[in-house]
Amino acid sequence: MTAGTIPAELKYAKTHEWVRLEGRRATVGITDHAQSELTDIVFVDLPAVGKTVQSGATVLSLESVKTVSDIYAPGAGTVVEVNAELKAHPELVNQEPYGRGWLFRLELSAGLDPGLVDADGYRRLVGG
Repeated sequence: MTAGTIPAELKYAKTHEWVRLEGRRATVGITDHAQSELTDIVFVDLPAVGKTVQSGATVLSLESVKTVSDIYAPGAGTVVEVNAELKAHPELVNQEPYGRGWLFRLELSAGLDPGLVDADGYRRLVGG
């Protein structure tokens, strides 16, 4: 994907996570904008599969050469899968934020956070 890409089929949080919803399962990653702001990701502190989270709660942390950033749940649910490839290759978050750089999958116990926005809303949020 080219820099600045904001895929239309995803939902976005004001905290720069993207969400792909398939049934009750939400795949979550960070946006291209977020990864460029964080710079080089050097460590992904993946959550345990089975972890239950509330909407808006911290699910994991990303460590970059610049800072540590929390990643939040887009809805309440249970972590059902994590991207284990990121343990050895955290740079995938930078290289393919909407593809191989996804972070975790959540089985939602309720709907997504109503504060999520579509691609146009996120583009306005980041001034694009």
